[in-house]
Amino acid sequence: MAYNLLKGKRGIIFGALDENSIAWKTAERVHQEGGSFVLTNAPIAMRMGQINKLAEATGSQIIPADATSEADLEALVSQSVEILGGKLDFVLHSIGMSVNVRKGKKYTDENYDWTAKGWDVSALSFHKVMQALYKADAMQEWGSIVALTYMAAQRTFPDYNDMADNKAYLESVARSFGYFFGKEKKVRVNTISQSPTPTTAGQGVKGFDGFISYAEKMSPLGNATAQDCADYTVTLFSDLTRKVTMQNLFHDGGFSNTGVSQEVIEQFTK
Repeated sequence: MAYNLLKGKRGIIFGALDENSIAWKTAERVHQEGGSFVLTNAPIAMRMGQINKLAEATGSQIIPADATSEADLEALVSQSVEILGGKLDFVLHSIGMSVNVRKGKKYTDENYDWTAKGWDVSALSFHKVMQALYKADAMQEWGSIVALTYMAAQRTFPDYNDMADNKAYLESVARSFGYFFGKEKKVRVNTISQSPTPTTAGQGVKGFDGFISYAEKMSPLGNATAQDCADYTVTLFSDLTRKVTMQNLFHDGGFSNTGVSQEVIEQFTK
C-alpha cells in the first residue's frame, strides 16, 4: 500500500545491486511513494548486478560513481540535481565491502592494505558523500540522509571481522556530520542498524546462515527483512520524521534489547 509519503521528493540511492539488496527494495518503495531518484553504484558493481532492470522499472537514470572518489561524487551530485530538477530531499548510502572478509583473512591476521580499502568503501565514503552534498548545498531543507549499519558496531560478532570497525566509524560520521547538517542546513542524518539480511554482501560473511537463524530465534518480532527495512527507510525520508537526526536506529525485531529468548534457552537445554 502506498501513501504518497514522498510525492515530489528527489534523491540519490547508492548501492542497488540486485533484487536481494536493501537499496533495490528501497528504490522500489520510494518509487511507489511518489519519489524520483538517480541510481548509482561503482562501475564494477554495476557490471555484476542488474541495476538497468531497476532503472527501467522506476523510470530512473543511472550515474556510475566510485563512492571513494571525491571527483566522482561531486559530478554525481551536480548531475543528479540537474537531472531531477532541483535540490535533493533524500540520500541512501547502502555501501559495504571488506576485502579481508572476501579473502578469508581473520581479524587477528588482517592485511592492512585491504583493511584500508574496506574502510574507505564502507565508512569514509559516507563522509565523502555528505561532504560533496554539503559543499554543493545540494540538500533541500528538512532533507534526510540515511546509511545502513549493523550492531557489530556495538557488540562483538567474531566473523564480522573488520566490517565491525567500519560500521562503528560510519555511525560516528553520521553523528558528527549530522550536527553540522542539522544546525546549518536543517538536514537529518541517521543510520539504520538492520537485522542480518540475506543480501549478496551479507551472505559473504562466514557462518551467516547459522547466525541469521540464531537472530530469528532471539528477536521477539523475528528478523526484519530487506522489504521491512525499505519501508522503514521511507519513513525516515518522509516529513513524518523531521526531528529525528544523529540517531542509530535499531531495526531488528527487538534483537538488540533481548538478553536471551525462550527459544534459545530451549535449544541449549535439549
